[in-house]
Amino acid sequence: MDVLLQQVINGLVLGSMYALVALGYTMVYGIINLINFAHGEVLMVGALCSWSVIGLLQPLMPNTPGWVLLLISMVVASIAAAALNYAIEKIAYRPLRNAPKLAPLITAIGMSILLQTLAMIVWKPNYKPFPTLLPTTPFEIGEAVITPTQLMILGLTAVALAVLSWLVNRTKLGRAMRATAENPRVASLMGVKPDVVISATFIIGAVLATIAGVMWAMNYGTAHHAMGFLPGLKAFTAAVFGGIGNLGGAVVGGLLLGLIESIGSGYLGEFTGGVLGSHYTDILAFIVLIITLTLRPSGLLGERVADRA
Repeated sequence: MDVLLQQVINGLVLGSMYALVALGYTMVYGIINLINFAHGEVLMVGALCSWSVIGLLQPLMPNTPGWVLLLISMVVASIAAAALNYAIEKIAYRPLRNAPKLAPLITAIGMSILLQTLAMIVWKPNYKPFPTLLPTTPFEIGEAVITPTQLMILGLTAVALAVLSWLVNRTKLGRAMRATAENPRVASLMGVKPDVVISATFIIGAVLATIAGVMWAMNYGTAHHAMGFLPGLKAFTAAVFGGIGNLGGAVVGGLLLGLIESIGSGYLGEFTGGVLGSHYTDILAFIVLIITLTLRPSGLLGERVADRA
């Protein structure tokens, strides 16, 4: 029971990060029907920018509390990632908006590889230890423990989801996003500028990916040029699992996938008689993807953003 509680806590933390990245996939897909496979690399750039900013600030501000450094680095990294995602949309995707579906998909995969290579050139291919900026003394919940970093991840995710929900459902930009998702041509006749809305969607997705990237680097204590690929792929799985194009589906899919992976890793060896250990956890995400696409291709909540407008 104690192992289960610990795995549930770990699963919620992991699922929170998946949910934030999955929201970027699902928002872009809901509005322009594009799977942005470069989204995982935006997470990586955000994490590495944050690492660089912290490295610059620590000698200059030696007595500054860790959380202040983390906040400053996260804001700077979010701006950098937002500018990058805006540029990706404007340069790589906008000219292909009316092209056959395969063209933007291949472009997205190419952009992903390009960003990984550029990051390897800029930051070098070695693994970078991410500084520990928060206290390390864990809090006990029964027999399980949760670290201050994990608590921050859960809290920050909850705040980010609440702000996004307010933005989509209560603001002028949110209405414009839903109108563009429904029908870009009609929306433009009503005074909405689809290009501005799509750019804003990419920028919001980049900020969410940066938050997830910094939290990922903090949780695992390392950052490197290839760190975005697998979380990006799993977040895409989470988006499909919940229902791609559906914001609630991305969150539900992310949390469930995190729980499945975490609980699975705790009991995988036991269930398979020691044949598969916890290091085979990655297969669980893709088994979930295969089962979902086979039994319920539209996902658990299966509706697009447009249907909610």
